[in-house]
Amino acid sequence: MTDSELRELMRGSAEGGRRALFDEYCAYVYAIAAMKLKSCASREDIEECVSDVFAEVYRACGGDRGYDGDLRGIIGVIARRTATDYFRRLSARSGRTFPIDDGAGELRSSEDIAANAERSELSRILMGCVASLGEPDATIITQQYYYGRTVREIAAALKMTDSAVQKRSVRARAKLKELLSEKGVEDI
Repeated sequence: MTDSELRELMRGSAEGGRRALFDEYCAYVYAIAAMKLKSCASREDIEECVSDVFAEVYRACGGDRGYDGDLRGIIGVIARRTATDYFRRLSARSGRTFPIDDGAGELRSSEDIAANAERSELSRILMGCVASLGEPDATIITQQYYYGRTVREIAAALKMTDSAVQKRSVRARAKLKELLSEKGVEDI
């Protein structure tokens, strides 16, 4: 559905337009929220963030002051800003602090900094390659391997058939293996 068709639908029926907008951009918004919040949020937190994104999108695009620009652009900006706000709130809530008088200066870490740096770099390369697969392949791989969702759950979320998701997953994994090989990553 094009942006102009969505706008026309929203002018005719606000509820129908909102539903169509949600159906069209839900996977896109979920992918943005999941990428921003993966380190600190539960699945429920991510879904709540997605709901807040769409509430803000409806406020920004609805009514008399409807947005005339690219819907994907405005939705992406709102999604990134909302997810960043969630990240800050969730990180602050779960952050550990040490009082100065409890000997915080004497704390020693048993973490292997070199191994952590290597894992971080591998993660960055992997996520870059996954993102370069494009949609919906990036969402399928992320949902399947990061969130552990089944083909059936992914198919329902993306409004695709189970077999289409399965075929895209196989092709995306092959392409991902090729991309990682080009980057010098052989075994992950």
